Amino acid sequence: MKKLLVLLSLLVLGAACATQPSGNSNTTANANKAGDTKSTAAPSEADLIAKEKSAWDAFKRKDLDGFKKLLAPEYVEVIDTGLKDTAAAGASMQDIDITDVTFSDWKMTPIDKDAALLTYKVNVKGKFKGQDVPPGPYYEASAYVNRNGEWLAIYYQETESKKMEQAAPPPPAAKKESSSPATAPAKPPETGPDPIANEKIVWDLFRAKNWDGFASLLVPEFMEVEPEGVYDKSGSVKGLQEMPMNMAEFELTDWKALPFDDDAKLVTYTATMKGPKPEKAYHATIWVKRDGKWLGLYHQGTAAAAAAPAKPDEKKTM
Repeated sequence: MKKLLVLLSLLVLGAACATQPSGNSNTTANANKAGDTKSTAAPSEADLIAKEKSAWDAFKRKDLDGFKKLLAPEYVEVIDTGLKDTAAAGASMQDIDITDVTFSDWKMTPIDKDAALLTYKVNVKGKFKGQDVPPGPYYEASAYVNRNGEWLAIYYQETESKKMEQAAPPPPAAKKESSSPATAPAKPPETGPDPIANEKIVWDLFRAKNWDGFASLLVPEFMEVEPEGVYDKSGSVKGLQEMPMNMAEFELTDWKALPFDDDAKLVTYTATMKGPKPEKAYHATIWVKRDGKWLGLYHQGTAAAAAAPAKPDEKKTM
């Protein structure tokens, strides 16, 4: 099953895309027409949904050229095997046979006048090299940007939903008694146009348990997606406060920044929890400039797929 999850991540390379359920040719033609539309005006939610379905439909039909036309040149995706570019996203197209995809919970979030975010859930039916792929559900996110009047996908991320019955409840947080008066948490450093530096500020606040400082760096409509679910601003802050793990135990690596435009930027990185059995996850945050200050708009975490078991050394078994 773990191996299938790795294979599925190649399927749901969603490259900003999600497979369109089987339908008649008119439906497909309309979706492709919507995906080709150029406009300087901000797209509606229906516009972005049509583009997303067009990309999935192109992938389903193994139309690599049609698929790539819907992506910005600097497009990246974050899946459970790591960060991928356009070439990697399309590389396994011939090995995948998609029979059906079910979409739900569509939501468009404006980023700025030249960028928008589309989030949704998906269940998949299909095969990878003849084997059934796990159906999901999966949390999906695609960011679109205006490039010379054409809205193209620049970022995609997929996170497998962890069923609540599989998740063990966290132990209650231990309450520490303090004999000294409570002190106000330190004011967080100023954020700026470097999304990597901004994200490192956030992690410093986590380690200091400065939750008010963290909240001050988020827009009111902030959204976070994790395997356990989708959270608003207050839910994200509360969830972090209740986490039983020590944030100092995480090692952060593989930092990369991707500008959407002058007022919106993406940061991606890997967070590895140290220990005998390190746990790794891939993270991405969209930072936006609002009233002269850079704030977090969206964050998503994707657990890394388990490594495939190593093949036995034939020489040792002889």
